[in-house]
Amino acid sequence: MFREFVVRSRLLAISFVSLFLCTLSLVLFVLSIADLVLIAVWVGIPLLIKEIAVTRWLSGVHRKYAGGLLGEPIDVPYLRIPEGGMLVRARAILADPAYRRDVRWLLADGTAGLALACLGVAEGLLDMLFWWLPPGHAVHAHARLSRALLSPSEKSRLALRVEQLTESRAETVDTQAAELRRIERDLHDGAQARLVALGMSLAMAEEQLASDPEGARALLTEARTASSDALAELRSLIRGIHPPVLADRGLVGAVQALALASPIPVTVTADVPDRLPAPAESAGYFAVAEGLTNVIKHAQATSVRISLAHDGTALRAEVIDDGIGGADPDRGTGLRGIMRRLSAFDGALTVESPPGGPTKLVMVLPCVSSSPKTSPSSGTA
Repeated sequence: MFREFVVRSRLLAISFVSLFLCTLSLVLFVLSIADLVLIAVWVGIPLLIKEIAVTRWLSGVHRKYAGGLLGEPIDVPYLRIPEGGMLVRARAILADPAYRRDVRWLLADGTAGLALACLGVAEGLLDMLFWWLPPGHAVHAHARLSRALLSPSEKSRLALRVEQLTESRAETVDTQAAELRRIERDLHDGAQARLVALGMSLAMAEEQLASDPEGARALLTEARTASSDALAELRSLIRGIHPPVLADRGLVGAVQALALASPIPVTVTADVPDRLPAPAESAGYFAVAEGLTNVIKHAQATSVRISLAHDGTALRAEVIDDGIGGADPDRGTGLRGIMRRLSAFDGALTVESPPGGPTKLVMVLPCVSSSPKTSPSSGTA
């Protein structure tokens, strides 16, 4: 009996809230039409932007409660509003297919939704008085109406996909340009400088060979040291571009090599039955390496666990540490770098890092297997 009372009371409360929200939807629909008319005299542009913000908030509330009632989350369809003046933002809003869908939803929610909300209140009051009657269904009908109107249309999904691919391409181009600048800087400041010094030492040794053999011998010794240092610089640079261990042993072996070189104890477990395409292995390796570097630099951790798994369609990599937590992609370039690297492959990064820890990075990279593995599937370093 008590449980039935709670259920009916909850439905009645939802109906009262829906009544208020549907009334607000009707008001916002009238305002949106007025804003569109006033755009001709420019007054409607700032009003439109503010009204859209309220509409998106209201539709978000409906998505949350309708998805909760129906047990099916409703995706958010909006494109990102670009930075710039009011005219730029207004044009982007009007070009978004989700805006026109929201206007239609405001009309439907302010009319049919309002009627369903009123019916829901009436049914809720009757349900509270007549216990033998089954509870009314107007609340769920309203939720289904909201789901039908607020779910992203195919056009909205396509627009979102185009936006994601455009941003991913731009980030990939920026990342590649930054990587090329880094390689150029490393070559100029490292190996190139050492090779120039090597050439100068050899030229001086050639001049002194006849008159000062001992001095020439010392210069040749310096030249040999310079050549060894230049070779070490080039090897380090090559490892930064594509580590040889990654090509030889695959992703699992390369990550295990990372773990062995870490100053913090790292445990690696893996279930990657096949070799992955080289670009995917490279992206996964450097994403894990960046995550481990962040742990070493900032987490104050005493241990790290890395897990790799591939289900045939996507690689899932987790980096978990027992550090102080508080990792935030918006406040650090390392995590943003991982996100940019994964986005080039339509991947994603999820960060769970409450204050006090632990921190868990989950990286998902869509890819299929390419060939049988050549490295062990699991191990501890």
